[in-house]
Amino acid sequence: MTLIKSISGIRGTIGGKVGDNLTPVDAVKFASAYGTFLKNNIKKEKLKVVIGRDARISGPMIHNLVVNTLIGLGIDVIDLGLSTTPTVEIAVPLEQADGGIILTASHNPKQWNALKLLNAKGEFLSGKDGEQILEIAESEAFNFSDVDSLGEVTVNDAYMDIHIDEVLELPLVDAAAVARRKFKVVVDGVNSSGGIIIPKLLEQMGVECVKLYCEPNGHFPHNPEPLKEHLGDICKLVVDEKADFGIVVDPDVDRLAFISNDGEMFGEEYTLVACADYVLGKTPGNTVSNMSSSRALRDITNKHKGSYQASAVGEVNVVELMKKTNAIIGGEGNGGIIYPESHYGRDSLVGVALFLTHLANLDMTVAELRASYPQYYMSKNKIELTPQIDVDAILKTMTEKYKNEEISTIDGVKIDFADNWVHLRKSNTEPIIRIYTEAQTQQLADDLALRIINEIKAVAGI
Repeated sequence: MTLIKSISGIRGTIGGKVGDNLTPVDAVKFASAYGTFLKNNIKKEKLKVVIGRDARISGPMIHNLVVNTLIGLGIDVIDLGLSTTPTVEIAVPLEQADGGIILTASHNPKQWNALKLLNAKGEFLSGKDGEQILEIAESEAFNFSDVDSLGEVTVNDAYMDIHIDEVLELPLVDAAAVARRKFKVVVDGVNSSGGIIIPKLLEQMGVECVKLYCEPNGHFPHNPEPLKEHLGDICKLVVDEKADFGIVVDPDVDRLAFISNDGEMFGEEYTLVACADYVLGKTPGNTVSNMSSSRALRDITNKHKGSYQASAVGEVNVVELMKKTNAIIGGEGNGGIIYPESHYGRDSLVGVALFLTHLANLDMTVAELRASYPQYYMSKNKIELTPQIDVDAILKTMTEKYKNEEISTIDGVKIDFADNWVHLRKSNTEPIIRIYTEAQTQQLADDLALRIINEIKAVAGI
């Protein structure tokens, strides 16, 4: 049980002691800090913030606390209710709002919740802005409004439909071509808002949808992180239903994974690769992913004569580098697609629509499409942290040990060997060190990970 305060928001487990967990007091304190930050930096008589939540059990409680805190600060609220992260991101500029809050702990299990904070563009706050909010929260420098100046709430539950319309209007999305192919797709919505919005999108694209765990009750039927070990049910159902493929999203619908027609993982790393392949084939340009993502995107970008660059981990870092390099598509290897033609945020709906259009233009199965891409295999591991573990010292030791290899210390330590790589970094969202490796076979990736984990444990004395 823990509370993690970072520049990207506040995340924690429900219940327990104030300051140790995400309690009602902590939710109010952090919402107060965000609202105060907006009031300090935007000189307007009346501010407006968009709020939406995923379906997790604690959602309504945290939602009510946050909405009423903003009202107390004299800020108007556009309440989307049950929503998705990309839907809120799209709503902020459409509503000409001054910011947005998404109440979701993304891929974390049901006991977690979080406040994800957006600016007036509907994008995640910069590190500098996040630091300001943390300082305001620490000092509790809040000034609430008098009774005549309280904010007002406007409920708008149309935004999931508006979001779908926005996606279908993208020039590279061809719903008619998709409908002609009469695809059959299984959807695992992990009993959150993806269980509503993804089937709706598919139906509007003429796709037959088989629903699995699409009841938005917050009782996640499996660990909500869309990794192979959690997805046995949908892998079996895709084969049983003779479906063309399967779609898996996380609770707030910003991560996207596909299951091939043979019941095997398409690989969440390859979600971005496939969508980029389609987009670059139609509109040549540059790409960006984070440095924990597969080399396959670099290879596909080179094939299309574009330029690829890697950013530090974190959506805000990917977006910043995408803007700097005029990238036409980018994202993160965890299945997060960022397509600026729509908006600068990870969006599973955009990914699904681009992937379906790509597939509709090809005469091959999803398994065959996957086999057509450069073959890399990743091993994603983690070491639980205790207060005794000095992460910085470990990373410094590993950097020194491999100083003759190609090393980046932009974000933790990434060591690029000739045929494989390893990336070590402290997580922003959990008390762990992440150890990601990639190689040309799964065995090689796993072996490299095991070797590095043993080296870290030796350094840390664990």
